[in-house]
Amino acid sequence: MATNDNICECFACDIPSLDTIKIKKHNGKFSFKDTAVFNCLKEQISISADKDNHCTLTVKDNTEILRPIQIINLLDSEISDDTETMTDIVVGENSSVTFLYCDDTLPKTQTSLTNGINIELKSNASAAFYKMENVNNFTAVSSSLYFKLNEGSVLTAFFITLNGGKLTNRIRTDFKGQRASADLNGLYLMDRQQSVETEVEVNHYESNCKSTQLFKGILDDEAKAAFVGHILVDYDASGNDARQTNNNILLTDKAKVNTRPVLEIYNDDVQCSHGATTGQLDEQALYYLRSRGISSKQAKMLLMNAFCQGVIAKSEIKELKEGLSSLIQRRLEGELSMENPFKINL
Repeated sequence: MATNDNICECFACDIPSLDTIKIKKHNGKFSFKDTAVFNCLKEQISISADKDNHCTLTVKDNTEILRPIQIINLLDSEISDDTETMTDIVVGENSSVTFLYCDDTLPKTQTSLTNGINIELKSNASAAFYKMENVNNFTAVSSSLYFKLNEGSVLTAFFITLNGGKLTNRIRTDFKGQRASADLNGLYLMDRQQSVETEVEVNHYESNCKSTQLFKGILDDEAKAAFVGHILVDYDASGNDARQTNNNILLTDKAKVNTRPVLEIYNDDVQCSHGATTGQLDEQALYYLRSRGISSKQAKMLLMNAFCQGVIAKSEIKELKEGLSSLIQRRLEGELSMENPFKINL
C-alpha cells in the first residue's frame, strides 16, 4: 500500500492539465504536510483541522485566489464504516475563489461516508464550487451541502456524479442578503443497480435575488434516481427570480427516476418556474443521424454527449470543462465502471 500522501498525489480528478492547490484527505482525515503550499497561501487563507475530521478554511477579505483549491477525499479498504467528515468554508467580503471537492475510492473499498460541507459567501464575494463523485458500487456516500449567500454574493455550483453504489446529495441554499445569485447545476450518470438521490432546497429570504437550477441525469440498466427540488420565496422577499429544471433520459425499461418539483411562493412580485422531463433518446434525432451515415452506437453517443454538455458548458474554466467532457465521454463508453474507476497510478 502506498503512503497516504502518495495516494493523494496520484489523484487529481483525472484532469492532469488542471493546475490546482491540493488539500489532501485520506479516509476522511485531512493532511497538512505540504507546508510549501500553505506557506504561499497564508496571506490569503487561514486553515485548520481537528482530530474529528473537521476542517475550517477561510478566504480573507479582498482576496482573489487564481488557482482552484482542490479538496481530494480518497477512500480505501482500510477505512471503517460510517466515517463522518465536515468542511466549513468562509469566503470573505469582495473575495473570489474556485473549489473542487472530489470523492473517490480505490477498487473493492466497502464503506459508507457522510460528508458535511458548509460554505458562506460574505458580502460581494463570489465562488465556484464543483462536487465530483466517482466511488465504486460497494460504497455509499451521503453529502449535505449548505450555502449561505450574503448581500451581493455570487455562487456557481456543479454536482457531477459518475459512479457510486448509493449516493445522496442534499443541497440547501439560503439567501441572507439582497441582490445575491446562485446558479446550481447537476449531472448524474448511473447504471447497473446504482442509485442516486438529489434534494435541492433554495430559500429566498431576501429581495431581488436570483436562483437557477439545471439538473440532468442518464440512467442505464436497473439504475434509479430521485430528484426533489424545493423553492421557497418568503413573504417579504419581493423581486426574486427563481428557475428550476430537471431532465432525465432512461436507456432501458428497468431504469427508473422520480422527480418532484415544489414551489412555495408567498410574495406576488416574483418570477418563478419549474419543469421536469423524463424520456428516452429522441427517435427523430437518432433517425436523422443514422440517415447521415452515422452508426446507431455513435448516434446515441452523440445525443447523450449533447445532453450532458448542457450542464458542462456552463463551466467557465476551460481545462476543467474539457476534462469533465472527457470523463463523461469515457463514462458513457463504459470506461469508468465499477471495475475500472478513475485511473490511479499507485
